[in-house]
Amino acid sequence: MSTQTETHRFEAEVQQVLNLVIHSLYTNREIFLRELLSNASDALDRLRFASLTSPELLPEGEALGIALEPNEETRELCIADNGIGMSRDELVANLGTIANSGTRRFLAELAEQKKHGEGAEGAPDLIGQFGVGFYSCFMVAESVTVETRKAGEEEGWRWTSKGDGEYAIEAAADLPRGTVITLALRKDDEELDGLLKEWRIREIVRKYSDFVEYPIQMEVERSEPARDEKGELIEGADPVVERATETLNSQKPLWARPKSEIEGKDYDEFYKHLTHDWKEPLEVIHFKAEGTLEYTALLYLPTERSMELLDPAHHKSRVSLYVRRVLIQKECEELLPSWLRFVRGVVESADLPLNVSRETLQDNPKIKQIGKRLVRKVLETMQSLLGSDRERYETFWGGLGLILKEGIYHGEDEDQRISELCLFRSTHGEGWTTLKEYIERMPEDQEAIYTIAGPALKTLEGSPHLESLRAKGFEVLLLTDSVDEWILPRLTEFDGKPVRSVDKGAIDLEDEDQKKEREEKQQEHKELLDAMQETLSERLEGVRFSGRLEESAAVLVTGENALSPQLERMLRGSGQEVPKQKRVLELNAEHPIVRGLKKLYDVDPKTPRIAEVTEILYGQALLGEGSELEDPGRFAKLVTELLVDSVGGK
Repeated sequence: MSTQTETHRFEAEVQQVLNLVIHSLYTNREIFLRELLSNASDALDRLRFASLTSPELLPEGEALGIALEPNEETRELCIADNGIGMSRDELVANLGTIANSGTRRFLAELAEQKKHGEGAEGAPDLIGQFGVGFYSCFMVAESVTVETRKAGEEEGWRWTSKGDGEYAIEAAADLPRGTVITLALRKDDEELDGLLKEWRIREIVRKYSDFVEYPIQMEVERSEPARDEKGELIEGADPVVERATETLNSQKPLWARPKSEIEGKDYDEFYKHLTHDWKEPLEVIHFKAEGTLEYTALLYLPTERSMELLDPAHHKSRVSLYVRRVLIQKECEELLPSWLRFVRGVVESADLPLNVSRETLQDNPKIKQIGKRLVRKVLETMQSLLGSDRERYETFWGGLGLILKEGIYHGEDEDQRISELCLFRSTHGEGWTTLKEYIERMPEDQEAIYTIAGPALKTLEGSPHLESLRAKGFEVLLLTDSVDEWILPRLTEFDGKPVRSVDKGAIDLEDEDQKKEREEKQQEHKELLDAMQETLSERLEGVRFSGRLEESAAVLVTGENALSPQLERMLRGSGQEVPKQKRVLELNAEHPIVRGLKKLYDVDPKTPRIAEVTEILYGQALLGEGSELEDPGRFAKLVTELLVDSVGGK
């Protein structure tokens, strides 16, 4: 065997391409290990496929696998496989020409065979189609050595390069079948030291290659207490250091197994492995799509809401995308919208064309097609759970409903598939209700779905805005989630019924006679109402008699298209400048306080008591809706003076 070393120059504009790979193509340097493991997996797949027609290439009983060997002393990392290996010509073609992928050629050959009707059954799905993944190793290595022997050949070869535009090839004796890649890590980069640590290698393998079909193994050291022949501990003896080979990847893509072979505990175990949630999932969604676009999805609905779901930094899909068992995106935003970010799981497809770095996708329409199907399946599952197990659905809704409702705000409820799933508290009782159930209970003379939003359920239940509605037997939905203020402008109707906020604009609950009588009183006492408005002209747009009050003296009403008080506070709390909104103070014309005001004004229109009582009524209305007083000290003083007068203290 010749030992002559041949030196070649890379084809193409190598230095520019290598610089692109090393500095621009990948965002995370740890990706190099994913790429090399993917290449090794492809090599094993190709050997197994070739052995179908040439059994001598793979001796019966031989196990296929990948081995990792870190060496902290020499700062080297080896990745070895016993796959198909490469000949000299293949080394030149695959590693000597950037972006010339042997995998891509292999797939092209299979496609050509199929075109001519030749059998290609059993052909594996291969991920390395671009021929640049190998060069990612130069992000971390100052030199790379590849030793390889092709299955069925006697001669092996050694390829070396420093990624500087040149590589060397020489014959190598006594090489096993397959490929061994040795990376000499850069000595001037301390960050790379961690790549030789057992825990770091485990972390990367689990993150990107946990479901590679073949075992990814590494020899590790373990310290065990010294024991005698009987197995008893030897006091004071040094621990015994043993070396053992461990498999780093689970090799368990549960989603790829037939549903008939999977038990509930298997789904639960994988959910905990995926999410680190110690509780069992609420529901499992597992299906395989076939046809022009094939993929498998395994999704979970959690039982409870994790705190990070409300963190703006985590407002994106949490479903991972795999292509041929290799992780492409940990959180693929295109698979599910942010309002379904509580859904966890994986999607795997062999039909998705990747970009060169495999970190994003080239063909977004296909991802969008998958995403639409996933959304439909998730919502159908929720609908089924709502109908079949109301108690479990209400548990789910109590924690995660406010996130699902974000879909209405984002304008993705045109078909009302989200609002159909929404649960609300209402004046009907203590339990939850759907909009459909609400409509079924509506009296014949009720024309709208009534809502009121606020910070607390107890405050809403006692709101003066509900008095006339209760008197007529009309139910009101009580909305206390912060997101409710944002969805109401979008949720304008359901099943043909308009949705109305009872604390906004005028509300028509009177018959013609009642309306006429109120309007006459309004005109009769116009000067009093104008005087009251003038007292608080900076806060009030107007003062009028109300058609919605039965017991309370006053209530504040927001304009039809104005911001609600709660939304105004939320915006200010987030640092936004919001103009102060004027509101309307509505009075109960038959309340004793209002009748007393009429008499006071008739006797002395200039009496300061009119203004003082107006301020008290305004303060009461603020407290009644759960808002803060603008001047608590002033309000307390006025109430005290009024109480003193009422008990004859002066």
